[in-house]
Amino acid sequence: MSATPLRVGLVGYGLAGSVFHAPLIATTEGLTLDTVVTSNPERQRQARAEHPDVRVAASPDELLARAGDLDLLVVASPNKTHVPLATAALEAGLPVVVDKPLAGTAAEARELAALAEERGLLLSVFQNRRWDNDFLTLRRLLEDGELGDVWRFESRFERWRPQTKGGWRESGDPAEIGGLLYDLGSHVVDQALVLFGPVTQVYAEADVRRPGAETDDDTFLALTHANGVRSHLYVSATTAQLGPRFRVLGSKAGYVKHGLDPQEAALREGRRPGDDADWGTEPEELYGRLGAGESPVTGGGSPVPTVPGDYPAYYAAVAAALRDGGPNPVTALEAAAALDVLEAARRSARDGVTVTL
Repeated sequence: MSATPLRVGLVGYGLAGSVFHAPLIATTEGLTLDTVVTSNPERQRQARAEHPDVRVAASPDELLARAGDLDLLVVASPNKTHVPLATAALEAGLPVVVDKPLAGTAAEARELAALAEERGLLLSVFQNRRWDNDFLTLRRLLEDGELGDVWRFESRFERWRPQTKGGWRESGDPAEIGGLLYDLGSHVVDQALVLFGPVTQVYAEADVRRPGAETDDDTFLALTHANGVRSHLYVSATTAQLGPRFRVLGSKAGYVKHGLDPQEAALREGRRPGDDADWGTEPEELYGRLGAGESPVTGGGSPVPTVPGDYPAYYAAVAAALRDGGPNPVTALEAAAALDVLEAARRSARDGVTVTL
């Protein structure tokens, strides 16, 4: 890899920008965090404290005015800004990484994909949960045929947050693209598609449970894949007792895994990839179990060592794509396929119907 690092501009320094993107960019060989865009004075101070060499811009326009000084733009600002900012960056000649969801509709995602292809530029979507430890472990089990033919995939991203926090993520304004369906739902749907392929039918239930909530905070999706696998996906802020992260049932065995990948918690605590040798690992007591005929709660099955999570792999792949023409780790068309499902789920929940894709 060239000694000259690729210069990255990062738009947004809230949770996504400061906790996920900035640390991963700054610790990826071949990338350097050049500029952070935020108009918030407190976040500007935070960015300078956490990345002393970074430049700060108050607006995306200020950054795009010097697009020639950059090699990549990362969009980690609120959902409603993703399409206009990605469009402006591509038109300015910059490759782009966009946090999920790429857009509010699959049509917008495909328009962005077409623009990127027309300009010959990388457009990638930050689906970091493809590098969660449990997901990587499940992929390996499937590749090794440990479960046989998978019949049912259950995936939960549940939280217990009985009080609303406000902000755009919980806004009822459709323009904000808030709610759990498009937030956590973007993760679980993407994972289901990666594991089991295209979807033919979608059924969903979306509820607003908490006092003062304006958009869905307790949502369920049932997907029928073209290969016959059924995915049951749960995203919720109102789950007082958390279920297993994964429960996967096949013709030979089942795999049950509790708990979340530790990388987000580590990043929130200020730890960085490379700080120690155990990045992304978890203790043996959290290993999932593989077996048949008995509940893992009563000792059924055997523990499966969890593959370490690897969020750094995403930006390493982005750097390789830009430097060497390597594959795009998450394409805009993959994001559009997930948005097809999310749009169908929204229609299903609204109208009480099963939607055929």
